[in-house]
Amino acid sequence: MNFLLHITIKGDVRDAEGASSVSYLGTHDSSGSQTSSTLSSHGESTRASSRNVFTSRALSASSWSDYIFKYLLVTSNLLFSVLGLVTLVVGLWGLINKESFAQEKISGIGTDPMLLFCFLGLVLALLSLMGCVGALRENMCLLQSFSAAVLLLVAAQVLVAVVLYSLQGQIAEYLRSGMLAAMVRYQDDLDLRFITDEIQTGLQCCGADTYRDWEINVYFNCSAPGVQACGVPPSCCIDPLENGTVWNSQCGVGAQQLDEFSAQSVIFLGGCLGSISRWIEQHSGVIVTVVIILLGLQILTLFITARLLQKIRWSRAQHDVYLQSLQ
Repeated sequence: MNFLLHITIKGDVRDAEGASSVSYLGTHDSSGSQTSSTLSSHGESTRASSRNVFTSRALSASSWSDYIFKYLLVTSNLLFSVLGLVTLVVGLWGLINKESFAQEKISGIGTDPMLLFCFLGLVLALLSLMGCVGALRENMCLLQSFSAAVLLLVAAQVLVAVVLYSLQGQIAEYLRSGMLAAMVRYQDDLDLRFITDEIQTGLQCCGADTYRDWEINVYFNCSAPGVQACGVPPSCCIDPLENGTVWNSQCGVGAQQLDEFSAQSVIFLGGCLGSISRWIEQHSGVIVTVVIILLGLQILTLFITARLLQKIRWSRAQHDVYLQSLQ
């Protein structure tokens, strides 16, 4: 009896141990599944947090100042593009209107001032369009090319300013030679004629140094045949308008034969070189201010372009980091 009771108790103990061991194994499997689910949820939360960090950083980088700089660059370059195209159209209109492409005039097109308008308009339009499209599309290649071109332009302007300052003693001689050459070709070149008339009318002067300089022109020379001999252009006259309405082209006829006392009531006696020097001295402050503002705008453009390039590089680097965090 005792022997049977002992066997029964041992069997119950073994059954209990087996049940407990089974229960322990079940508990172990359950904790393992909970651990794996915890790890997976932790990975998802990590990726979500990295995604949120990237988004917040991207938003902080794309601040209002960056957007303002970007669209300020786009707007300014768009306006300069329009200005360049208008300048180009004016140059082409001048060439076509003067029939500069005609066979008999094509040889002298290289010295036509309208060609300078075409060149400057084309360069300005292309450069501004490059900056506008580069800023709008955030294209690093276009922005870097635009920045390099503006930097070269600034360097060229500074170099020209230094050269002009160092040669200021010889500028007067260059101006004198240029104006005498324009006076010689006064009747032959409509552009030089227009420029000369505008200078003499605007500055109220006549000739380079004196009104008698017009003797250098074959038509105004006193030995030349014709009604213009010993005369000056009507732009030298004090009152070139007859009765205030009609342009009197004969108002300067015979002016070189008059003495200065008699001529001063009809034409301007002073030369244009002295008038140009006085005008520059009177407006030197305005000229310097305009030059500084133009250079400042170009330097500001370089700064905005550099800032935009830095933002593009930062955004691309953060995007690469974000893609690596997803892997």
